Amino acid sequence: MEIKSAEYLISSPSVDKCPKPDRPEYAFIGRSNVGKSSLINMICNKQKLAKTSAEPGKTQLINHYEIVSTHPSPQRGEGKAIRWYLVDLPGYGFAVASQKQRKSWGWMIENYIRKRETLMNLFVLIDCRHQPQKIDLEFVNNLGQWKIPFALVFTKADKNKPAEITRHVAAFLKELQKTWEEAPPYFITSATKKTGRNELLVFIGSLNARV
Repeated sequence: MEIKSAEYLISSPSVDKCPKPDRPEYAFIGRSNVGKSSLINMICNKQKLAKTSAEPGKTQLINHYEIVSTHPSPQRGEGKAIRWYLVDLPGYGFAVASQKQRKSWGWMIENYIRKRETLMNLFVLIDCRHQPQKIDLEFVNNLGQWKIPFALVFTKADKNKPAEITRHVAAFLKELQKTWEEAPPYFITSATKKTGRNELLVFIGSLNARV
């Protein structure tokens, strides 16, 4: 799959204000400052598409980006263009905001995840520099209860030694085994080195092919 264009569309305060659900949709979420905007820019190969910030909690709305991609076909060459949405969700966990505001974001995120009928997959970002964090595990377990399709994306792989990354990823998956019969799909990424980009595009392309 090759992304031909990626453009910011709209920021919405609630799921009912989001664009018409008329195409496949892929959302990205994680703890504040996990590298979500950098990953989105890397996937779309567009440096300033999503605004990055060193300040946790900068993303406060449901941000939709309109993507046009093509899927190579052995018989037809490039293949037809497919339009889909990429969604940047507010981070969970610590943010420079009041408790009331964080609670409001929590309801907004949950309503979007559980009610958005065209959500094909939720990508949950995990900082691979750290040991498994309770807040990430709890969020993933909630997705299981809600029956939401998701995949794990371990970010910032360039910030750690390969052996340590392997240990942290294995430790997270081992923790999941306590509550899950089967581990979800997962990807190891670096926005700086573009590690994992092709794998993520192939995964999204395979889901688009089912539509």
